[in-house]
Amino acid sequence: MLNYQKQIALLLTEQLQNVDKNTILSLIEIPPKDDMGDYAFPCFKLAKVLRKSPKLIAEELAKNIELRPFLQRVSAEGPYVNFYINNSHFAKNVLETIFEAGTDYAKLSNNNKTVVIDYSSPNIAKPFHVGHLRSTILGQSLYNIYTHLGYDCIGVNHLGDWGTQFGKQILAYKLWGNDEVIKKDPIKEFVKLYVKFHDEADKNPKLVDEARAWLKKLEEGDEEAIAIWKWTGEESLKEFNMFYKKLGVKFDYNTGESFYIDKVPAVIAELQQKNLLTTSEGAQVVELGEDIPPCLIMKADGTTIYASRDIAAVLYRKKTFDFDKVIYLTDYSQNLHFKQWIKVVELMGYDFAKDIVHASFGRVSLASGRMQTRKGNVILLEQLLNEALTKTNQVIEERNPDLPNKEKVAEQVAVGSIIFNDLYNNRISDIVFNWDEVLNFEGETGPYLQYAYARSCRVLEKCNVEISTDINYELLSDVESVNLLKSIYKFPQEILKAAEDYEPSLIGRQVMRIARNFSKFYNTNHILTEDQELCKARALLCFAANTAIKVGLNLLNMPAPTRM
Repeated sequence: MLNYQKQIALLLTEQLQNVDKNTILSLIEIPPKDDMGDYAFPCFKLAKVLRKSPKLIAEELAKNIELRPFLQRVSAEGPYVNFYINNSHFAKNVLETIFEAGTDYAKLSNNNKTVVIDYSSPNIAKPFHVGHLRSTILGQSLYNIYTHLGYDCIGVNHLGDWGTQFGKQILAYKLWGNDEVIKKDPIKEFVKLYVKFHDEADKNPKLVDEARAWLKKLEEGDEEAIAIWKWTGEESLKEFNMFYKKLGVKFDYNTGESFYIDKVPAVIAELQQKNLLTTSEGAQVVELGEDIPPCLIMKADGTTIYASRDIAAVLYRKKTFDFDKVIYLTDYSQNLHFKQWIKVVELMGYDFAKDIVHASFGRVSLASGRMQTRKGNVILLEQLLNEALTKTNQVIEERNPDLPNKEKVAEQVAVGSIIFNDLYNNRISDIVFNWDEVLNFEGETGPYLQYAYARSCRVLEKCNVEISTDINYELLSDVESVNLLKSIYKFPQEILKAAEDYEPSLIGRQVMRIARNFSKFYNTNHILTEDQELCKARALLCFAANTAIKVGLNLLNMPAPTRM
């Protein structure tokens, strides 16, 4: 697809031969108002170099630039040179590109680069709640985005299946567990035991020491500890996989922290060999300088900690996958933790430390405060999915009770509403969970986006003309058509920026612009008109919107119902 900004930069470079072409390209901007043109070039920075006023420079450039087929006109407006793109050329450029590409629109060929994405990563023996959703949904979307841009992606679910909590879990099971009760609803009962442990430990602090002893046994391979730990892991994965299936989330590897336990001794040995370890109150730490607190590698009792396991994991991943980049999705409360262990990797002499990205995100909380499993103040994903499904079924019964496959459509819309509610927010923004916002079917929501796609599918089904690029592009010069074309044209740039910034919300917002512009186009222009030439042109634009929205839904990992 022709890049108009680069084409304009070439025209300006011909006139400004003493100015770097990349500087020229970087200065080109999109005007704030449509009547100011499609692109503008400010001349302020050229005044000192050319020893002329910005206004005079703009006038001379506008006068001397020779029009090309893609340009309608060039004019000087004060210190700016404004460029107006030919609408017919623009429509032909966009529509021929997307017609040929289909759902591969904006897709790039394989670049032989590998990206490892670490996402979801819930804790074993705890229920999957809405706080886990952000990492899961963001990670899957980034996986889809990077795959679309030609990367070989490896998705890893780094399950929280090791650490202090499992000493507590094992002890709680030994003291109060009932096998028959647990088998009926394993996760619910594991949580009850975990909560009971904390309640009892407040009254009897010695329980904490006993829990540490069980963790020590676990790390030493005690058969009973390992058996209980494995059981809790197996039961948890059954529930997690059920939710992943509903959300359309997939991983290439489910490898928890425990997978790296036997790799930690080699890390500690290397740190010792490189004289990076020091002893602090019996524990082993790495000093990181004045700006960052020391990184704890091994506790005084000899048990490992998150940092040592994360270092072991990244060394393993580099050796196994030879990644060009590894991206971790966790909330920002872990910023210091990542800063510390990544710095340790750098001090160990590994150049790939610069390729480790912690794409942190804002926390999900309730209006009453932070969610905590042990306090029981969480909203479970099962509860959220059920509420969304109930709401969706009600809306379908009110608006389209005869809808075919309405049970399946209800599930697709329910899941879509949950995913889009998250991905429409900036990654770093905190979210205060609000039932009304998640389940809202009006405004800029997942159901609105899905409905725009379904509506465009329905129009194309009813269309009695062949969809082709053999049309009169001048028929698509009205404001609504041009605005829709502009939002489709900009979409590939937003996909690239979403990958660059690890920000799927850029795609969520751009595909919403496409959906809104399609609705305006649909409401203003009669697509299935008897005028065959006009019908062909509008049907092709409808196809383009349909395709772009479908690409967006795929990248966001949202279902795309063809009827609603």
